[in-house]
Amino acid sequence: MSTVRAAATTEHRTTVRSLAARKRRGERFAMLTAYDFAFARIFDAAGIDVLLVGDSLGNVVQGRDTTLPVTLDETLYHTRMVARGAARALVVADMPFGSYQVCADDAVRAAIRLMKEGDAHAVKLEGGTAVRETIRRIVAAGIPVMGHVGLTPQSVHAMGGFRVQGRGDADRRRVIADARAVQEAGAFSVVLEGMPAALAAEITATLTIPTIGIGAGVECDGQVLVMHDMLGLNDWTPSFVKQYADLGAAAHRAARAFAEEVADAKFPDTEHSYR
Repeated sequence: MSTVRAAATTEHRTTVRSLAARKRRGERFAMLTAYDFAFARIFDAAGIDVLLVGDSLGNVVQGRDTTLPVTLDETLYHTRMVARGAARALVVADMPFGSYQVCADDAVRAAIRLMKEGDAHAVKLEGGTAVRETIRRIVAAGIPVMGHVGLTPQSVHAMGGFRVQGRGDADRRRVIADARAVQEAGAFSVVLEGMPAALAAEITATLTIPTIGIGAGVECDGQVLVMHDMLGLNDWTPSFVKQYADLGAAAHRAARAFAEEVADAKFPDTEHSYR
């Protein structure tokens, strides 16, 4: 196992440079969120190029209404598990709310912890022109940064809810300016979330760095989904999500069958008992 893992790491690991090359060649790539070793290993083996340890863990793992309560220590815990399961995928760790908003020094310290203690390959933070200098500082420390503009969940209260961004001329110009600021600051890619498909296509054609869409149409260089949405593990999913499996229903059926067999003394049977 260790030999196979080492070979995959040195020969086939997705990197910020390989993603840039894929944009130049017009090759699309896929990113999924992951929060533990088991799913990281499954997604990695399935050919997912980038694994994002998203602060969405606050919603789908912790059961919270927003991502805001997620802490840096919690992100580190989940990033370490994902990194252990990723032999070829690029592992990106979300910088949680409060870890980079106060000052650039705090942001650099938090990003360093995610790389040193979490084994991340890159970090992601939300915002455009407002975080341009913060991105510059983190990049200057030798840490790859993925940007995130448009609908930014950490600003949910400022936005007045989860609203599509970039509608109307003024808002469109703001989103474009944010995307350009992220690129100019040195980010290697940028997530475009919750915006009209035409706007995301325009940004993708303008930027030289890869764009990764979520609720932003098909013209982005890559696409990302939250794993719980994609696998049918949530009670509700956004309208832009395609559900590729219904693991929630399958898990329910399996648990129900187990409970019934225990109640009827059918499990464990002879086959599943020690002699």
